[in-house]
Amino acid sequence: MIRIAAVGDVHLGQDAQGRLRPALEHLPERADVLLLAGDLTRHGTPEEARIVAREFGGLGVPVVAVLGNHDHHSDAVAEVTAVLGGEGGIEVLEGNGVVLPVDGTRLGVAGVKGFGGGFEGRCASAFGEPEMKAFVGHTLDIAGSLRSALASLDADVRVALTHYSPVPDTLHGEPQEIYPFLGAYQLGEAIDESRAALAVHGHAHSGCEHGVTPGGVRVRNVAQPVIRSAFALYCLDEATP
Repeated sequence: MIRIAAVGDVHLGQDAQGRLRPALEHLPERADVLLLAGDLTRHGTPEEARIVAREFGGLGVPVVAVLGNHDHHSDAVAEVTAVLGGEGGIEVLEGNGVVLPVDGTRLGVAGVKGFGGGFEGRCASAFGEPEMKAFVGHTLDIAGSLRSALASLDADVRVALTHYSPVPDTLHGEPQEIYPFLGAYQLGEAIDESRAALAVHGHAHSGCEHGVTPGGVRVRNVAQPVIRSAFALYCLDEATP
């Protein structure tokens, strides 16, 4: 049995030091790995990243993350990633994956930030102005990198970690007008092709926790305003799905 703790959208700033740490101190007793689903900072500064590193570093379990749109805001992604990895020991994924041994089972986690575009029937298309083609092209590129990362994992159990949602199910509660800015169906297609056991995302603060891809993969929105705790816990076994 693999125990996965996950949370996203903690939005840590200078006034949030130590806010989550007490609830994480006993994490090894409950989980084998912690996944962070993006928007770890408020404005994507290295200073905020240091707070994240102190909050989630040295917990006694591997910590794997993707960045979110907030973490990109200050155009300091390289610096933020370096701080999280160097000071917090946090593995930050973007178009790649990591395989972790868990009690004799190889757990593979592949991650991307993701992007918007919407969902089948109500989605943007790569047609018309260069700006629209670039928008949709970026979504396709990211979905492709997730597909490749999942396929490359030499693992018994695969998990997809994104910030943006791969399905509309977990967006229920958000205004439908903003669905195209909260996720894209191409992410869900990549997840289905990989036969992943679980997909974890954040970003949708007013959404709901539970969803499923068209192919039957469980999707969980772990944005902290949704799960309302320091982390949510999910259990997988080698036979999943």
